Amino acid sequence: MYTKESIERLKGQVDIVDLVGGYVQLKGAGTMHKGLCPFHQEKTPSFTVTRASSHYHCFGCGAHGDPIAFLMNYLSLSFVEAVEVLAEKYSVRLEEQTKDTKQGPSKTELREANKKIASFFTTYLLSTNEGSRALEYVYGRGMDLDFISTFSVGMCPQDAGIFLKACKSLGINPYLQQELGLLKNGKPLFLGRIVFPITDQLGHVVGFSGRKLTEESFGPKYINTPETQLFKKSHLLYGLDRSRKRIAKEKKALIVEGQIDTLRLIQEGFTFVVAGQGTAFTEGQAKLLLDLGVEKVYLGMDGDTAGREAAIKIGDLFQREGVEVYILRFSDGEDPDAVLREEGPEGIITCMSESVEYLRFLVEWHSQGIDTKSPSGKTHLVQKIAKQVKAWDNPLMVHESLRKLAELTHVPENLVGVGKQEDVRSYYIQKTASLQGVSVDPDRVLETDLLRWLFFAGDHQDVVAKIIFENISSEHLNIAVCRRVFTTFLDRFQKGEPVDLLSVGASLENSEDQLFLSEVTSKRVNTEKVVEGAEQTTQRVLERHWFAERERIRVAIQSGQHTDEEVFELAKQFDALKRSPPKLLRSEEEQIQS
Repeated sequence: MYTKESIERLKGQVDIVDLVGGYVQLKGAGTMHKGLCPFHQEKTPSFTVTRASSHYHCFGCGAHGDPIAFLMNYLSLSFVEAVEVLAEKYSVRLEEQTKDTKQGPSKTELREANKKIASFFTTYLLSTNEGSRALEYVYGRGMDLDFISTFSVGMCPQDAGIFLKACKSLGINPYLQQELGLLKNGKPLFLGRIVFPITDQLGHVVGFSGRKLTEESFGPKYINTPETQLFKKSHLLYGLDRSRKRIAKEKKALIVEGQIDTLRLIQEGFTFVVAGQGTAFTEGQAKLLLDLGVEKVYLGMDGDTAGREAAIKIGDLFQREGVEVYILRFSDGEDPDAVLREEGPEGIITCMSESVEYLRFLVEWHSQGIDTKSPSGKTHLVQKIAKQVKAWDNPLMVHESLRKLAELTHVPENLVGVGKQEDVRSYYIQKTASLQGVSVDPDRVLETDLLRWLFFAGDHQDVVAKIIFENISSEHLNIAVCRRVFTTFLDRFQKGEPVDLLSVGASLENSEDQLFLSEVTSKRVNTEKVVEGAEQTTQRVLERHWFAERERIRVAIQSGQHTDEEVFELAKQFDALKRSPPKLLRSEEEQIQS
């Protein structure tokens, strides 16, 4: 994704003590720095950071790694995201690899242009006569100067000429404006609107949301940037860049509808809140929170029909994955910002403490307009909700929710399907059906696991590398990209060069390999069993190769393309292979230890 040269420049700028010290309180202790481990609870510091080796290590839980590994584990980032965070922190410009010089502006150029536009919008709001009139609305919504500055709230001029002239002075030509989604049919999109920058989970400005100042103004209440190279609405959560850390730490999130709700709550200390750009919320957006390990989700949708229907849809996305969902109750026309302005943060805390669990909310909602005292009405209600619950992916959540449904509706558990084997079978049928059309390559899975042990071996890296490299060569690997990463790691290891994520990433020659490295490091391993895991995976690779060799010989024997003498020799090879299943080669030292 990025050129080798730019990653090498980045590596030279990173100071691991400075980086980790921004998240963990460290104290110097000789050649290293110590602090309380951020990866497990402890009272006595066992977490060390060494500048010379550019690594951290915890003697309590075994956490170990380089700057990239720290960011990936502490902030739940992918490899590429961690690289971008480092580049931002140390002001290193990352140059993207391009196969075609005519393919247009890079993401880096687009981000920088958006950042300039956001700054212009804020300056226009604060420094012009037109902006001063818009400030009356902004102040009326409880947004003060500190709020405006913190969240870069701005305004787009009503006059298209002013906007286009500003773009020209900033070096943003019409083509770039089009690529950023700032134009629609050749005209500026956000004219006369209050503008909120939309950032990705790393804080880069990827688009804008414009709100009209008065209800009489033309067009919808909100207009968002259309889909662009940067802005993918279905995979963005508003406010995640500011809430990500706390969500990952506390395993909970509050989801609301609008930008103002989100920013006002964050300003008041609720730094675990996000929004999905209105009532629409996608599986991709839910996955962003699921990847952070959320176990509890609060839904603070507006207190109108649309908001309540959105709560049901969003809640279903999380309940089906085994995440508990609670609904905040707002009266008609009320939203989180209104509660915040009238009652302060205590009002939101009260709403959260009095929130209703998802299933109870579901029963209340579907009970409207139904005579639950009549047999047919109650049957319709129970069957409708039970059908929804049985479609969830987590079998334990299905079982417990059906039991809860029986309790809420006062019906026997067996009548809603509790304990029925067919419900368990339908779960597995559904999961199997969901895999149709999805290509899962077992070779790629196995070889990716092998590489994970190399990258996450920690203090056992020398032992793990010896186990793998003494038994496996690149010829044992079937996937081309796995062979390339394996060979790069092996080459650096044999030369005594660093084999941390950033160093290996810098040595990879193309974007496909760098993106694959992100895939390798997206899944964690059990650091307490790295040697055992490496041995088991290596054994599986050897066995796969052994079976493949036997099959190759068998096919050759049956092909009819060889002489009798050649067939005889092949048969001898086949028998010899069959009698000699692969065993791990171990050094004398390892044999003594085992």
